[in-house]
Amino acid sequence: MLMNREQIKEVLPHREPFLLVDEVEEMEVGKSIVAKKYVTEDEYYFQGHFPGRPIMPGVLIVESLAQAGGITVLSLPENKGKLAVFASIKNAKFKRQVVPGDVLTLKVRMERLRKTAGTGLAEAYVGDELACKCEIMFAFD
Repeated sequence: MLMNREQIKEVLPHREPFLLVDEVEEMEVGKSIVAKKYVTEDEYYFQGHFPGRPIMPGVLIVESLAQAGGITVLSLPENKGKLAVFASIKNAKFKRQVVPGDVLTLKVRMERLRKTAGTGLAEAYVGDELACKCEIMFAFD
């Protein structure tokens, strides 16, 4: 493990209950990341999505991917203390439901990175199964 939750908080401004990355396994700063989200049955959103059949909302899978991408770009020295915010999400596809007990592997590869914005290709897996893929774009605030 490269970064634990406390080390992630040193880079990302997100906090519970909205910090959706638990650890970083691999990272090439500013270029790519492999991170994990451990999906537990006591996640706040499962109370209403859906009672009796909990499924992680797709938008939160995408948010987990965005946070993973944020870790890699905010780890660059020139971006320390900046905030990366969503600018767009393109071509989002959901291929598998994510449920309590799943381990979500978050993979983001930055395609373009400039001083004010960037784009990345993002994929979330449960085991070897693709759960979600999309292109994310963010701007620095």
